[in-house]
Amino acid sequence: MNAGKSTVLLQAAHNYRERGMEPYLITAQMDTRAGQGVIASRIGIDQPADTFARDEDLFAKLQAQCQGKSKPACVFIDEAQFLSKQQVWQLCKAVDDLGLPIMCYGLRVDFKGDLFPGSAALLAWADEMREIRTICHCGKKATMVIRMDENWVPIPDGAQVQIGGNETYVSLCRRHFRAAIENGVSPPRSDTPL
Repeated sequence: MNAGKSTVLLQAAHNYRERGMEPYLITAQMDTRAGQGVIASRIGIDQPADTFARDEDLFAKLQAQCQGKSKPACVFIDEAQFLSKQQVWQLCKAVDDLGLPIMCYGLRVDFKGDLFPGSAALLAWADEMREIRTICHCGKKATMVIRMDENWVPIPDGAQVQIGGNETYVSLCRRHFRAAIENGVSPPRSDTPL
């Protein structure tokens, strides 16, 4: 959260378009915070995108794109943590068999510190990984995310998936994540000075 993943994705897609190459953007159907089929950044830029459903065959979807008027120059997938293990395998097949470059952007772990199934598969099978970093309120690298309730109290349990942004999730270093999970210590709100 708050590392600029969507911003980086949109910038990379822009770079392709600037060179006369058309990218294919996809995001999770369940994430409608910016509207259905929209990849949006907190800094105010957005682009329309196709969506993927949890049980959709992504190899078939990409194969159909390649048979259209022009093969995409690159595929960009936002909210990749919501991919299933099977869908990540389908993306690997699209890279290998269709020759499509595919870049996935998403979270590694959920608010409990557990890997998302899609993220686990990507960590196992991706040809290359690059970390986009953000920082904890203490200035250290944030590697964890905590879910907060409406009173800004850490929530240690619940469903793995709950769509939300800065009003719900906070990026923390491991030390402050542990303080929130083990002791209920609330991190400072981003709209209040430290």
